[in-house]
Amino acid sequence: MEALLRFRLALVFSVFSFLLLLARSSSQDLQIVNAERRIDLTSHIIKVYLTLKVESNGASPASEILLAFPPTQVDHLAVVKAAASVGKRKKKTYQPLDVTPSEQPDSPNGTKYFSVSLLNPLGKGEIITLEVLYILTHSLKPFPEEISQSESQLVYYHDSATILSPYAIKQQTTYIKTPSSKVESYTKVDPTNRVDKELKYGPYDDQPPYSYSPIIIHCENNNPFSVVEELVREVEISHWGSIQITEHYKLVHAGARHKGIFSRVDYQSRPSISGLSSFKHILARLPPRVHSVYYRDEIGNISSSHLRTDSRKSELEIEPRYPLFGGWKATFVIGYGVPLEDFLFESSDGRRYLNFTFGCPLVETVVDKLTVKVVLPEGSKEPSAVVPFPVDQHLETSYSYLDVVGRTTVVLEKRNVVPELSVPFQVYYNFNPIFMLAEPFMLASAFFFFFVACVAYLHIDLSIRKSQNV
Repeated sequence: MEALLRFRLALVFSVFSFLLLLARSSSQDLQIVNAERRIDLTSHIIKVYLTLKVESNGASPASEILLAFPPTQVDHLAVVKAAASVGKRKKKTYQPLDVTPSEQPDSPNGTKYFSVSLLNPLGKGEIITLEVLYILTHSLKPFPEEISQSESQLVYYHDSATILSPYAIKQQTTYIKTPSSKVESYTKVDPTNRVDKELKYGPYDDQPPYSYSPIIIHCENNNPFSVVEELVREVEISHWGSIQITEHYKLVHAGARHKGIFSRVDYQSRPSISGLSSFKHILARLPPRVHSVYYRDEIGNISSSHLRTDSRKSELEIEPRYPLFGGWKATFVIGYGVPLEDFLFESSDGRRYLNFTFGCPLVETVVDKLTVKVVLPEGSKEPSAVVPFPVDQHLETSYSYLDVVGRTTVVLEKRNVVPELSVPFQVYYNFNPIFMLAEPFMLASAFFFFFVACVAYLHIDLSIRKSQNV
């Protein structure tokens, strides 16, 4: 028995050692000839553009390339995209590549990985250029955490002067664009250069795998930190000619919290120095040809909104009842209708499908939790959703006017949503047109029985009187 146990332990150890050796050898088979990283801090949504020139040195072809992220950034990652660059200059084209989370057995210090799948394996001596975009949210921290109405908002950002990678990098450079030229302090890792709104780290030569040089940048950022803590979008389909959308918002200014009193006189008379980081209006990009638009909160309708619409787009500029400073919140509802023929179609197999936009219509806004509810017509069967990225989805039943068995509702949920995720998604379902007659039949039946009851009431004598003897 003991011998069998020892044999199993030795087998497990051998397999683990083999996987570890395989992972390390695969990392050594690739190297990054040149890397350029550009970090955009001009908004509270941080965009990082990474250009990697990767060369294969291994005997076996490489079918994937790993992207490494420190554990402090993984929780704030909203989007990771990659594309292969083909051609030069004006003839350059980009081929999108699949990016998926990956687990590696030898990840140091909790490093997390994403795997970029190549369209064609990379042979020995071959070079490929990758264009990577990843977006971080909630990564700019206000410091100080509280400011008065007349103070500017300062934030700090943590990162590394060198690119974290499982591969050796021959040469690399990092550029960081700040919102303004007012930079309180920044970490210097020679060579470091600053010109106006741009910091340059590097070039750094011959960096080994997993090189990491922590830096902190403390700068001014008066852009409003618009964050929707929870957004529920209800898309109700009616085959009688319209789609009604209702959006419930819980908006918060996630910047430095406001301290002291609020003076509306100073806010209106000195807008250049009072409440620089606050915002008093929000822009929502709605679908074209919207109608019946409304904007209200718990008190009632808010008339301080402006709608601009044409055949290609619609823009709704809304104003809360009060300007939003750091830590202040606003709850409101936006509703509108769109023509059915613009978003509902029929597939080749006879199924109906809705083609609508996922995400939040508000510009430059992060959504911590987004719920999209697609309410299908009563009688719809076999619903299925097609979304180009992972989401949580389930079915529930909703009830509205004149419903008998309820309406099937497809519920899609996702956290940490940014504007780049505002892409089309589809919901397919089967529908028998005979169900369109259900509600008119119920109305006609109700009126019929009502008039029958009225006629019966008028012809029935319910009075109490004594019978007369003849």
